[in-house]
Amino acid sequence: MKVYTENAVYVGDVEDVIINVDTKKLESLALGNVNREVLELTNFKGVKIPYRIIRAVGDIIIIRHLAGMCRTEIIEE
Repeated sequence: MKVYTENAVYVGDVEDVIINVDTKKLESLALGNVNREVLELTNFKGVKIPYRIIRAVGDIIIIRHLAGMCRTEIIEE
């Protein structure tokens, strides 16, 4: 399932879901095939997205757009 920000920026693909077995709640999504233009990963294959920033789930997942998330935003500032 593909993950995008509210600003329609592709972030990556969901590879796994991390659930806290004690609380029985979804903690985060593990993403692979991460868009290198958005997140700079060194020596990592993926990233975890906390459940609290997920805005909507349907055919795709939409997460909040966080300031400074895109590398181009960091360069421009």
